[in-house]
Amino acid sequence: MAKEKLVIKPKKYRGPTAVVSARLPGEMVKAIDSIAAKTGYNRNEVIEKCLEYAIDNMEGRK
Repeated sequence: MAKEKLVIKPKKYRGPTAVVSARLPGEMVKAIDSIAAKTGYNRNEVIEKCLEYAIDNMEGRK
């Protein structure tokens, strides 16, 4: 089965937020920044979309 692609759609306001800090490998940050530059989103928005996708598609989640 082919993997489903992550599609980044327009940002929607969803209420209160929290600040979370994480250490990421430098190459991963470069990849995220590249995606952000190509899509017009900022780094935070790209990370948020990636995490939403991962959580929604995680095995054993449902």
